[in-house]
Amino acid sequence: MHSVNFLGNRLREMGKMGGFLRLIRPINCLMMGFAVIVGASLVSDLNFSINLLLGFITSFTLAGASMAINDYYDREIDAINEPNRPIPSGAVSPKEALFFALVLSLVGFTAALMTNTLCLIVAVIAWIVSVTYITEGKRTGLPGNFLVSACVVTPFIYGGFVVEKPELPIIIFTAIVFLSNTGREIAKGIVDVEGDKSQNVRTIAVLYGEKTAAVAASIFSFSAVSLSPLPWLWRLVSDWFLPFVILTDIGLIVSSIWLLRDYSRKNAKRVKNLILIWFITGLLAFIAGRL
Repeated sequence: MHSVNFLGNRLREMGKMGGFLRLIRPINCLMMGFAVIVGASLVSDLNFSINLLLGFITSFTLAGASMAINDYYDREIDAINEPNRPIPSGAVSPKEALFFALVLSLVGFTAALMTNTLCLIVAVIAWIVSVTYITEGKRTGLPGNFLVSACVVTPFIYGGFVVEKPELPIIIFTAIVFLSNTGREIAKGIVDVEGDKSQNVRTIAVLYGEKTAAVAASIFSFSAVSLSPLPWLWRLVSDWFLPFVILTDIGLIVSSIWLLRDYSRKNAKRVKNLILIWFITGLLAFIAGRL
């Protein structure tokens, strides 16, 4: 968590370029890019190829584009909840954010087209779902959380199309990611509750209170943990999967307990950042499990 905050502080010191980098949340984009590699590794021996690199680029740039579009539409909410973000802080103008999103989208679609036609179709659908969430779905609360999680799991499925070998084992992995990310999205609703109220965003935290949101977020995280042993039990992965997934599970459980004990905005933000770290160790578990 401290490393995430340190990176954010360093980017703020970089001026305009740092503003654009903060706009796309580079750590999130890297995770989405690596998710494609993980998805490919689940159905095929992991060998470097141009298609794999193109898949990484597609996922990275489209994730960055969605982040930029999100911040454009959220600029009034962020002025209340996150005034240090690039647009409300003045580091990046709203028009610059949209233009940057357009450039990233074109790069992503071009990389997808260079991979294969099916990848382009999946990439376009994922982009439409992402924009639908940003422009309309966000205000729906839990359904909007599900839309975000659908976008997060898409790179895993996309990885299968990159190597042209989509197979059923990906389902269990995407289910784990879907559940854990939905928990994180609900926790984010606690962090953003004041701004969301002002914009009539119907998150669980707004409708039913922060305590109920903490319980709901924990239920989704615990559900993800309950599924995590299945890949190893079904022999879909090697024993190298275990150390990383155990660390991830412990992290998710402890983070959920902390959130249940203290569902203040400050602690919810801390837990949200911690869960991002557990996502990284979870990705490592999937990769290591293919060794």
